[in-house]
Amino acid sequence: MPGSFPHPVYSRHVLQPAYADTQAHLFEPMLAAHEAHAVMLAECNIITVENAAALVAAVATIRAAGVAAYAYQPGIEDLFFRIEGEIIALAGADYGGNLQLARSRNDLGHALARMALRTRVLAVSERVLALRTAVMAQARRHLNTLMPGYTHTQPAQPVTLAHYLAGVLTFLAHDQAKLTDAYATVNLSPLGAAALTGTGFPIDRQRVADLLGFDGIVLSTQHAIGGGEYLTDTVFAVQALAVDLSRMTHDLLVRATQEANALHIDDSFIQISSIMPQKRNPVVLEHLRARLSRALGYAQTVVTQCHNIPYGDTQDIEDEILPPLFHALATIEECLDLYIAFFETLALNEAHLRARAGEGFTTATELADTLVRETRLPFRLAHKIVAGMVQTAVKAGVPSSRLTLAMLQASAREVLGHALDLSAAQFQQALDPEHFVTVRSGVGGVAPAATAAVLNELQHALDAGFAWLDAAQARLAVATSRRNVATEQR
Repeated sequence: MPGSFPHPVYSRHVLQPAYADTQAHLFEPMLAAHEAHAVMLAECNIITVENAAALVAAVATIRAAGVAAYAYQPGIEDLFFRIEGEIIALAGADYGGNLQLARSRNDLGHALARMALRTRVLAVSERVLALRTAVMAQARRHLNTLMPGYTHTQPAQPVTLAHYLAGVLTFLAHDQAKLTDAYATVNLSPLGAAALTGTGFPIDRQRVADLLGFDGIVLSTQHAIGGGEYLTDTVFAVQALAVDLSRMTHDLLVRATQEANALHIDDSFIQISSIMPQKRNPVVLEHLRARLSRALGYAQTVVTQCHNIPYGDTQDIEDEILPPLFHALATIEECLDLYIAFFETLALNEAHLRARAGEGFTTATELADTLVRETRLPFRLAHKIVAGMVQTAVKAGVPSSRLTLAMLQASAREVLGHALDLSAAQFQQALDPEHFVTVRSGVGGVAPAATAAVLNELQHALDAGFAWLDAAQARLAVATSRRNVATEQR
């Protein structure tokens, strides 16, 4: 004899976890969708006003009872059927049985996922804006804070912390834009697609979308239940953010070493050793590095799940995809909270950084540039002369702080056969890291004024981001208000 549904193992490993996920993420979206659908059916004269009123009243009773009142019951496949059964019991079979008229679990399931997902995308966007604000405050504070800049992990040229952070703010702005684009893809209503072909009833898809706060509808009913780009666009944004933050975290960990001595991480983020009394372990950055990898992993799981399934309604793109999707968003949100607190409490060892800014021959480029300006040499010859001087100094163990004009002239004689027309004052100025920074005043340059101009532009983008978030949240609030009014009129 075949067994009755569900098999205990299927219930334990599939139905119960999926039910718990739906309770956690989709309960309120489901009730809102039921209300909007009932209102629309009555407005389109598909059901009576009395029928809609009974449905709305049943939903209100269920909302008042709360999600905990609707625990998993063996034999009931999912929360949708559990709630539908309760609505039928409360409204009566004649009225309650019309709830699913002109609708399917297919379009409803995608709608609920989109509604739950959009709130999480907005939450992550809000945290990115907060992080950008914290980083911007540090950048404004350190427009003149000299430090070594690195390429290939080696000292390269003098920079300021503000210049480095302007780069961080730039990638955060790009990542914010990806989240904004993802939200636009997510916040479209699939309702009205029914199973996949639409419905023969004269429904108003746009009315339901408006009552639920969607910015529009997914026009193709096939794509409404088959498309997954709202899932992948979201996790692509998470991946981009995680990758960018991870690269920055690598830099911060290097700068936090005792040898670099660039950063002073607040004591509230430092853990000690059980055996070594001197240790200040920057564990917050280590946890962040690991959690960013976790976010990337969850996000890639979503992409992998989407890549090899039919272009239609399957469980792969519904119940099974919600856990990694929401884990990815929750993890990246946790990381953003940690970064915000990290940057709000971060201090720099400014004097040490200023002293280090010119070490390692980091001003050699400006010396070569000075030879071009003052002696009219071609840059490649100037580069060769300075490189020769540096190589000689390194072999002799002479640090960059003890370079002399005589050493430069010796290299010039080897390359050109004669000395250069360059004064000691010009030579010393070219090796000054503050001068190096000051003269790089072009668009986007490291000079404080140039960096400040970049920060001003980035602040405009940040302000626009806050305005977008406020507008998106306001539209959702207005939709909720409209739906409440419409349901009260039933």
